[in-house]
Amino acid sequence: MSTLTDTLRARALSPVIEDQRSRLAFGVVAFVLITAFSAQVAIRLPWTPVPVTLQPLLVVLAGVLLGARAGTAAMVAYVTVGALGAPVFAHGGAGLPWLLGPTGGYLLAAPAAAFVAGAVSGRDGTPVRLLAGLSLGVVTMYVGGLAQLMAITGLGPAEAAVLGVVPFMAGDVTKILLAFFGVHALRRARRQES
Repeated sequence: MSTLTDTLRARALSPVIEDQRSRLAFGVVAFVLITAFSAQVAIRLPWTPVPVTLQPLLVVLAGVLLGARAGTAAMVAYVTVGALGAPVFAHGGAGLPWLLGPTGGYLLAAPAAAFVAGAVSGRDGTPVRLLAGLSLGVVTMYVGGLAQLMAITGLGPAEAAVLGVVPFMAGDVTKILLAFFGVHALRRARRQES
């Protein structure tokens, strides 16, 4: 049974695409698509213009799994596709007006968040670096979102935080922990394979 398990693990962890550049390009396109689909899992909250989505999870995973540069490229591509009119934002939103609205700051901060998550966590960083990278990536999205929310609504930092951070903290902590345990297990399996 152990031989079967080892064989299955080796097959699951073996690269499907051998060329590193092709693998990164595939990863960038995959994260653009997955992030677009994750944005459609959105819940409107009556007291804030910002919906709850799965996007923060995918943004930080892009940086951690693809690396800082490729993760940033994936999120730049995602935001660009949406800005050009593809309905990839929450609830099928698209276009420049969406990016200039109350949720635009979070979207515009997505490339920076992916970069921060990837740079801090490193390719095979320690669990502490991984957790820090994921957390700081989400914080980067909060900073971008709050800055634009304050600019649009004229609210101060505390009031904007009540609308744009507080309702999402528990969910984002859960997303960070899911990403942490998933990526940590993947990295551990890769190390055992090597």
